[in-house]
Amino acid sequence: MAILAIIGGTGLDALGILQVEKREVINTPFGEPSGPVTRGILCGQEVLFLPRHGYDHHLPPHQVNYRANLWALRSAGAEQVLAVAAVGGIHADMDPGRLVIPDQIIDYTWGRPSTFFEDGFEQNGEGVVHIDFTEPYCQTLRQQLLSAARTAGIEVHDGGTYGATQGPRLETAAEIARMERDGCHLVGMTGMPEAALARELALCYATCAVVANRAAGKAEGVITMAEIEANLKGGMQRVGELLESLMPLSKLG
Repeated sequence: MAILAIIGGTGLDALGILQVEKREVINTPFGEPSGPVTRGILCGQEVLFLPRHGYDHHLPPHQVNYRANLWALRSAGAEQVLAVAAVGGIHADMDPGRLVIPDQIIDYTWGRPSTFFEDGFEQNGEGVVHIDFTEPYCQTLRQQLLSAARTAGIEVHDGGTYGATQGPRLETAAEIARMERDGCHLVGMTGMPEAALARELALCYATCAVVANRAAGKAEGVITMAEIEANLKGGMQRVGELLESLMPLSKLG
């Protein structure tokens, strides 16, 4: 049975749908993860949970130790990783509150440790491995998410390109216009290097993105945290329903 790990973004840890059994402090060769790995039960199935920004939400996107997080989850037994992330909507279809299962990524981040394969690191006795990243998300888990959404009657958008920016500031209108020309549908700050690191560890990784706001220049007025939090509240509730529908399918992974 594949063990599913959930990496939580803004708002997920407040859902209260996970029956916590214990929290494990896991040391990694890459430093400390964002916090202890929570082992719990969701709909009768064992799952792992790790809050990307820490349990007290103190880590900004560019200071998250993505390598330690993925390493810790694999060490705890994860085979599948579902990343939940709050994003901005660039494309006209990406309304606030919408759930999106993206299928592509463009990486605009810089300066983040983005590979395990350095300083002599080897896996399975191999040296540097150049992963195939043509399709950055695991299709098995993506299809499970889409099937779970259909079963639960939850509307999700199938596909879209996630543009990963550095943060923690939001983007300028000109930056969003450039990203739209590049083909981005969504903008977020945590999608990379998380997805690539998961691939290096042979973890089946997919993202459920929750549109928290219209990206810069796509709506009138300034973007406020009050707006983001209001849109996330309903979106995260649907994420919880999606997770409950996903659990029987994730056993097949």
